[in-house]
Amino acid sequence: MNVRPVVRRLAGLHLGLLLALASLPASAQTRSTQHSPPLQEAKPQRVGVSPERLARIDEMCAGAVRDGKIPGVIALVARHGKIVYFKAFGHADTAAQRPLQRTDIFRIASQSKAITATAVMMLWEEGKFRLDDPISKWIPEFKNPQVLKTYNEADGTWTGEPAKREITIRHLLTHTSGLGYGVIDGDPRFKQLYAKAGVVDLFTTEPVTIGESVRRLAKLPLHHQPGEKYTYSEGLDVLGYFIEVVSGQPFDVFLQKRLFEPLGMTDTGFYLPAEKANRLVAVQKPEGGSWVRYPVTFYDPDYPIKGAKSFFSGGAGLCSTAKDYATFLQMYLNGGELNGIRILSRTTVETIQSEQVARSLWGGGDKFYGLAFGVVTDQGQAKGGEGSPGTFDWGGYFNTQYFADPKEGVIGILMKQTQGGNDDTGWRFRQLVGQTIDD
Repeated sequence: MNVRPVVRRLAGLHLGLLLALASLPASAQTRSTQHSPPLQEAKPQRVGVSPERLARIDEMCAGAVRDGKIPGVIALVARHGKIVYFKAFGHADTAAQRPLQRTDIFRIASQSKAITATAVMMLWEEGKFRLDDPISKWIPEFKNPQVLKTYNEADGTWTGEPAKREITIRHLLTHTSGLGYGVIDGDPRFKQLYAKAGVVDLFTTEPVTIGESVRRLAKLPLHHQPGEKYTYSEGLDVLGYFIEVVSGQPFDVFLQKRLFEPLGMTDTGFYLPAEKANRLVAVQKPEGGSWVRYPVTFYDPDYPIKGAKSFFSGGAGLCSTAKDYATFLQMYLNGGELNGIRILSRTTVETIQSEQVARSLWGGGDKFYGLAFGVVTDQGQAKGGEGSPGTFDWGGYFNTQYFADPKEGVIGILMKQTQGGNDDTGWRFRQLVGQTIDD
C-alpha cells in the first residue's frame, strides 16, 4: 500500500485546521488536545443501537402525520458521535404540498437560550466577569431595580419597592432575576407594562435592536426579589445585549464567528439569506381538518426572512436545522470540544450542568435547572422515559425539542413548526429513543 497520498491528505487536513484557527481572533476558540470528529451517519449496530427498535420511531412519526396530529416532523438520533436515525416525515408547508426535507430550517425559539448561555460562558472563561457580578456594571440602566408593589390598570402607572440586591449575571442565566416575559407572561400586569414600554419579547420584523429593547426593559419593575423565585424571563435577551457590550461585537457576529463557524453550524443564525428562504418551514395550525399557515398575530411568522432583520433575540430568535443543533449538543457531550476545537473547558461544562436553582423554586425533584438547561435527576430517571441522571434538555415555542444523555452518549432532536393541535410525539419520541439502546 502506498501511504504517501494518505499522509499528504492528513497533513493537508491538519494544515487546514491550523489556518482556520489562525484566522480567528486571539480571544477566539483554541485547539484542543482532544479531537472528536464531526457528527457523521453510521449503522446503528456500530454504536449499540437496535435498527429494529429504531423502526418504532418510523411508526410513531408516520402515524402522527397520517392521523393529522402534526403536518410534518424531522427526527434525529445520535449515539457516541454517530447519527443513527435522521428522517423527515410529512410536509414543510401543507397548503403548498411541499415535502419536508432533512435540511429544512426551523425557528428554534427558546432553544436559542442554551446557545446564548454558552456564549456568555465563553466570555466568562476569558475572565471578563464573575457570574455574581451585577449586570448594571455593563448595562447601567439596571442599577437600583424596583420590585412591583402596585399597578393601576386604568393608566398603566405603577409603584415599586427597592430590590434587596442587584440583578446578577447568574440570575439572568437561571431565570431568577425577577424579569418577566411580556406577551407570554403569566401575569397580565407585566404584559401591559412591557407592551406600553415598547419591549420586544420574542420576534419582530420592525427596525428594533436588542439594545434598545433591553434598555427599555431595565426601567420596568420586577416580579419579585432577584434570586428568590424562578420566573421564566427575557434574561437571555438581556445577556445577548451584554455579550455585545463585553465583546464589542454585534451579537449575531459574535455567535457566527465564535461558535457557529468553529462548530460547522452552517445553517444557524437569526435571519436567513435569500438563497435559504425556501428552506424555512412554515408555522402551521390545525383548521377545518387540515393544517394551514399560522396568521400574523403579535408577530409575523415570516420574521426570519422579511422585515428589518435587526433584532437579535438571545432568548428566542435563532433558526437552525436538526443536524446543526445536534452538532451543538455533541460539543457538550464531548465536554466542550468538537473537531479538535475547544469551545468550552470540560470544567466549565460541569459548572453549566450543575444545580443552580433550588428544586423547591423550580417545581419538583425530577429535574433541576443549571446555567443553560433543565437536567434530569435520579428521581427523574426513576420516573421513566426521561433518560439517565444528567440528561439535559429544553424546547421551543414552535414545538421543537431536544435532549442529550451524557451517560449513554445519546442525542434526540424532534423538529416541528406548529401552534395548537393534539400532539403527543414529544414524550413518545423521547421514550422510544431510550428503548433503542442495545448494548
